[in-house]
Parts: sequence; C-alpha cells; structure tokens
Amino acid sequence: MAATKVFAARLAGLVVLGPDGESIGRVRDAVISIRYDRQQPRVLGLLVELPTRKRIFVPMLRVTAVEPGSVTLNTGTVSLRRFGQRPGEMLALAQILDSKVRVEDPELPDVQGVDVFVVDLGIEQTRTRDWVVSRVAVRGHRRLGRRRTVHVVDWSAVRGLTQQELDLPGQSVTALLEQYEGLRAADVAHLMRGLPKKRRIELARALDDERLADVVQELPDTDQIEVVKQLGVERAADVIEAMDPDDAADLLGELPTGEAEALLALMDPEESEPVRRLLEYSPYTAGGMMTPAPVVLTPAATVAEALARVRDPDLTPALASMVFVVRPPTATPTGRYLGCVHIQQLLREPPANLVGGIIDKDLTFLGPDNPLTAVTRYFATYNLVCGPVVDAENHLLGAVTVDDVLDHLLPEDWREQDEEQAVPIGAEPGPRPAQGEGERP
Repeated sequence: MAATKVFAARLAGLVVLGPDGESIGRVRDAVISIRYDRQQPRVLGLLVELPTRKRIFVPMLRVTAVEPGSVTLNTGTVSLRRFGQRPGEMLALAQILDSKVRVEDPELPDVQGVDVFVVDLGIEQTRTRDWVVSRVAVRGHRRLGRRRTVHVVDWSAVRGLTQQELDLPGQSVTALLEQYEGLRAADVAHLMRGLPKKRRIELARALDDERLADVVQELPDTDQIEVVKQLGVERAADVIEAMDPDDAADLLGELPTGEAEALLALMDPEESEPVRRLLEYSPYTAGGMMTPAPVVLTPAATVAEALARVRDPDLTPALASMVFVVRPPTATPTGRYLGCVHIQQLLREPPANLVGGIIDKDLTFLGPDNPLTAVTRYFATYNLVCGPVVDAENHLLGAVTVDDVLDHLLPEDWREQDEEQAVPIGAEPGPRPAQGEGERP
C-alpha cells in the first residue's frame, strides 16, 4: 500500500520507477522550501540520481506512490537538466539533518529549552496532493550510561530551522558521514560537489586525513583549492602529505608560490621531497604526470616477492601492472634502470625464479621532459597502462599511468560536464519546471 506519511531518511536510496515499472534512478534527497511564516515547509520534489550519476529534480506532483522499496512516478518523461539549488530551497538530508534546534513542548520536559539535534523529518501528503514537513525527529546529547532518546514532535514546536539559522556554521555532519560510509572516494567527491559550500567545508573538516586526501584527489582543481584553504595551514599540510605525490604536486602547483612553500615546509621531509621533485617539471610532461613510487625491485628479487608487492591493495591497477627492475638504491631516483617485468609474465613464472632473468629490456622508456602528446603516443603504441620515466643518466624517476594521462587529456571541467550519452529508460531532455507551473515555486 502506498504511504502518505514517511520519514525523509527512509526515502534515501529508494528506486524511482516510471509508470511501466522502468527504473529511472534512485532517490538521494528531498528538496523542501523553508517558509518564514512558521507554516509547514512544502516538499517541492526529490533529488534523483540517474545511472550516469547526474542528479536531477523530480517534482513531488509527479509522485504517485511511495512504497517500502520504491517511488513510482506518473510519467516516464523527466527533465534531464542537472539539479541546481534555488534561493529558499533546502536539502532535507544534506542540510537540515544534524541541525541544532530547540523544542517548545510542555509535554516533553526532557528536551524543553535545551539544545537537541534533528535526526529526521516526517513528511506527509495533504488533501491537495501537496507534500509538507509535518514532524521533526530530534535527539539530545548522549548522557553517560544512557542512550539518547529520539522524540518526534510537531513542526510548529521546533525553533531554529529558519534559513538564516541553518546557514550558521558549526553544524554536525553525522548523517552525511553515514550516507557516504563505504563509498569510493570518487563517489564521495561527486556527492560533495553537490553540497552547498557551507556543508562541503563542514564535511571536509569531519573526514580524517587519509579519507579526505583520497576525496580531494578526485575533486576539480578549483574545489581542491577551496577545501584546502578552509582547513587551516597545519591541517592542509597533513592532508596534502597523505595525498599521492603526483596529485599533491598538481594541487600545490595551482597555489601561489608562497602558500605552496609554506605547506611544503610543514610536511614531513620524506613526504615533501618527492613532491618538490615533481614540481620541477611542467605539469604536461612525463615528469609532471609521473608518480615517484612505482613497484621497484632489484634483479635478485624472486617472482614470489614481486607478486606480493603488486598485491598491495593501496596500489592502483595500473601501477600493479608492471614491476621495474633497477640496481640499488630502489628509492627514486634509483640506481641504474635495467628494465621492467609485466604482471602477465610474473604469473607465468615459477615463484622461486628471479625477476632478473625475465626482464623486458627492449621496451622504450619515457624521458621526464617528454610532452603529453609523446606520452599519449607511447601508451597507444605499446598498449600499456603504465610506463617508466628514466633520466639521461639511466635512473628511474617514476612511472606514468594511464589515469594520469587521461586526467591531462580531458577538459579541465570534465567532472562538471553532463553525461549525455547514457539516458535512463523513458527519460527525455527537457527544461526544469518553471515558476507558476504548480510544481516548484
């Protein structure tokens, strides 16, 4: 049976179906309009994520049924224009949950006049088919030895949910962190970009250094700089230190020289040194794109040792595809470069064999000053996903991977462009609802 009352958090992740049962996407949030007259906020529509990861707005008047596992629309034709938040609109899950409020309800003395936090919003459909926020679930601070009790109160009893108060800094991000738990860093970065600036910064500050470093690496340059500048110099240095050296160099290269040097000075010397070396090269050269930490072994290493190294879960698939063999030292810049061993070759050899006996000495290597065009042709010519970068003295400096090449080949704003090739079943491009259509004021 279709529900006419539901909590907003229960909607997150539900499949959105067209009238014929075709899947259009999944619900990621609800868009509501906060009113200034203390009337119940109106639920304007749903924020729906398509299979392409693009997020679109679907008006609530298009919703015919909200069921335990899905939301059904009365049409399979939806606007594919990317969602853009308008003035006066708020995202229920991303912006309102975890807000600090006060409850004025004599029947709840435990929370009367004290700070509590919003954990969910109850929405319901009216006789006119509009959806409104009617109830608010709140929870107080946890007391020693006691679990926090959740109270569901009428919207009119809550104080602190005005646009002005919601824009104040210091809001918790517990609900956001729960939503993003287990997601890949690239997906978290994609979701973070859809948040208002205030919430992006609050989320960034709540993530630990390693997680934030992974996420920052997946953001466009302008967003990376925005996040780093909001962290404070010491925290920013810790996060950049946790990034891959090539990504850290790209980020620092976008900052004024003085700011970049201040951050480098705060980093551990062992972490900052490879970043400083990368900054010596132009970004669109092999030296500027390479990572200084590929898999490097001496000829005396066994096949078993090599396979153990490429099994490292922190290695990208591209870096794990090739082992580079050098004379000591093995830290870049290494001793004399001898050649490489492909992972396919390692898998065909007995574990006790030495890598020195199966080196591919014929594969051409890249020079640090080779431009992007030369690097691109190199990968296409030899069908590689990873290639060595060697200097004039035959020292291995690092390796370029195909993802580094793609990052430099694609337009700078490729993360922000709409994906037009993949269109969900039954969906067609079209304008967003205009004011006065009764769907979105």
